[in-house]
Amino acid sequence: MNDIENRLKELGEELPAAPPPVACYQPFVTSGDLIHLSGQLPFDKDGRLAVTGRLGAEVDIETGREAARLCAINLLSQLRVALNGDWNLLERVVKLGGFVNSVPEFNDQPSVVNGASEFLLDVMGERGLHARTAVGVCSLPLGAAVEVDAIFQVKRTGSNH
Repeated sequence: MNDIENRLKELGEELPAAPPPVACYQPFVTSGDLIHLSGQLPFDKDGRLAVTGRLGAEVDIETGREAARLCAINLLSQLRVALNGDWNLLERVVKLGGFVNSVPEFNDQPSVVNGASEFLLDVMGERGLHARTAVGVCSLPLGAAVEVDAIFQVKRTGSNH
């Protein structure tokens, strides 16, 4: 079942190599049938941080949505590594956490994080439905506008990893 790769191709997207960690942490940790993915920043396919700044100041909602979409693409890149490329193991998205670098007066974080949520729904269909948090923060690593982390459920394979 390469439906994920096929759907990405239909959407005109190609997953980049998984971005390396920017500090001392693991990109993902598997526990039981859950894969916890560390927060991803809006790196583009060339590995450049594509969107920096604060929502409500230097960054508008549409640009913030695109940043969240890039975060979701990078989440899938990390997930592909966690699954050793076997998308058949993927059950569903369980939860997204969206962090929006914003000025105190900005209160439309959910619209920004929709960029990630809608992308995952487009790629995964019903398996992309998830619980979610969308919060405003006063800064993010490297000055990124958005960061998104996730929990995915996978099929148990009988191995202990």
